[in-house]
Amino acid sequence: QVQLVESGGGSVQAGGSLRLSCAASGRIFVMGWFRQAPGKEREFVASIKWSGGSTYYADSVKGRFTVSRDNAKNTMYLQMNSLKPDDTATYYCAAGSSFPGTLQRGYDYWSQGTQVTVSS
Repeated sequence: QVQLVESGGGSVQAGGSLRLSCAASGRIFVMGWFRQAPGKEREFVASIKWSGGSTYYADSVKGRFTVSRDNAKNTMYLQMNSLKPDDTATYYCAAGSSFPGTLQRGYDYWSQGTQVTVSS
């Protein structure tokens, strides 16, 4: 059983930055970030392989977002720079076992979600 506790959401103006954190209990193989905007389906954002640190990004965030992990703290981060209004969504972290893990069905555990709002 893995528990995920997410933090770090908030409101920011376009062009600003935010960092999300996701603390995990239990053994981790792959973790990912997803987001869901109102009226839209949940979409993949980024993922990281715990062993080795390989990362994978959605095209929409490549070059602006960076996913990383701290093994000692069993915590994953999402550094979001150059934020756009289109990035406004509820962000979720998830834990799974397949990489790059772009599909929701590849994850077994999910966080409660945190709101990110980017104003123009």
